[in-house]
Amino acid sequence: MANDNKNKRKSGKKTTIAGQALIEGILMRGPEQTAIVCRKPGQEPVVKLEPHGTNTHGAWARLPVVRGVVSFWDSMKFGMGALTYSADFIEDGDAAEPGRFEQWLERKLGSEKLEKVLMGAAMVFGIAIPIVLFILLPTLLAGLLGDRMPAILRNLIEGAFRICIFLAFIFITSRQKDVHRTYMYHGAEHKTITCYEKGLELTVDNVRPCSRFHPRCGTSFLFMVMLLSILIFSLLRWGSPLARMALRLCMLPVVAGISYEINRFAGRHDNWFTMALRAPGLALQRLTTAEPDDSMIEVAILAMKEVIPQREEEDNW
Repeated sequence: MANDNKNKRKSGKKTTIAGQALIEGILMRGPEQTAIVCRKPGQEPVVKLEPHGTNTHGAWARLPVVRGVVSFWDSMKFGMGALTYSADFIEDGDAAEPGRFEQWLERKLGSEKLEKVLMGAAMVFGIAIPIVLFILLPTLLAGLLGDRMPAILRNLIEGAFRICIFLAFIFITSRQKDVHRTYMYHGAEHKTITCYEKGLELTVDNVRPCSRFHPRCGTSFLFMVMLLSILIFSLLRWGSPLARMALRLCMLPVVAGISYEINRFAGRHDNWFTMALRAPGLALQRLTTAEPDDSMIEVAILAMKEVIPQREEEDNW
C-alpha cells in the first residue's frame, strides 16, 4: 500500500492513473498495478491487486495511433474482467437465483471453468452490443434513405443517427437505479483523481468538494470516437450495405487510435483549442456521473492509494 506521504503532491499535476466505476466498487489503474476495490453496502471493502508485470506488447505498441488501439483493447479486457468480479458484490437480496441452464453449465464445466466462460461471453457481448448499436445500426438506417442522396450527405446523416442513438442510450441507462449507483461511483472516481492532482491529502473531506467532471474521462474518449467517425466516414464512398458495415468495422481501430491521440494532446495542454475539444465530453459527464456518498468516496480513495507509484514522476501525464 502506498505511504501516506504520497498523498501530498504538487498542485496542478496531471496523472496517468485512470479509473473505472464498477458494480459497488471502483477500479484504479496505475503505472505499476491495478487495484479493484468493492464492497457490499454496510460492509468492509475488499481489495484485489493485479500487478502489471512486464510489457508483452513490444515496441510497436508504443507507436502513435497503434498505442491507442492497444490501450483501448487492454482497457476493455481489464474492465470487463473487473465488472464480472464486482458483480459478486451485489447485495444477496438483489441477486437472482441461478437458472436451470446455468446450473446445468456448472455441473458440466465446473464453477471455475464456468466463470471463465461467462467472463469471455460478457467480453464478447460488451464489445458486440456497442458495435451493433453505434456502428452497424446507424449505417443501416442511413442506407434506408436511398441512393439518390449525395454520399457525403448520407454519411453526415449517418453520423447524426450515431450520436442520437449514443445519447439516447446514455440517457436511458442513467435513469436505471442500479446503473445510477455505478454513475455515483464514477463521480467518486473523478473526484478522487482530481483531489490527487490538486496535491491535497486524500481524505473524504478533501475529495467531496472536488468536481465530478474530469477532462480525461473515458466518456470523453467515446464521444470523440463518435465525432471523429463522422468526419472519417464522410470521406468514404458508399457501396452495398454489407460492404459499408464491413468497412466501418475495419476503420474502427483507426478511429479509436486517432481519438486516443487527440485526447492525449488535449490532456497535455490547457488553451482555448483543447478546452473546446474537451467541452462535449465534459457536458456528457453530466449524464454519466452523479454525486457520490461518503462510503463511495472511501472506496475510491482506498483504490487510489494502492496505485500511487513510489516515484512521483512515474505517473506524469
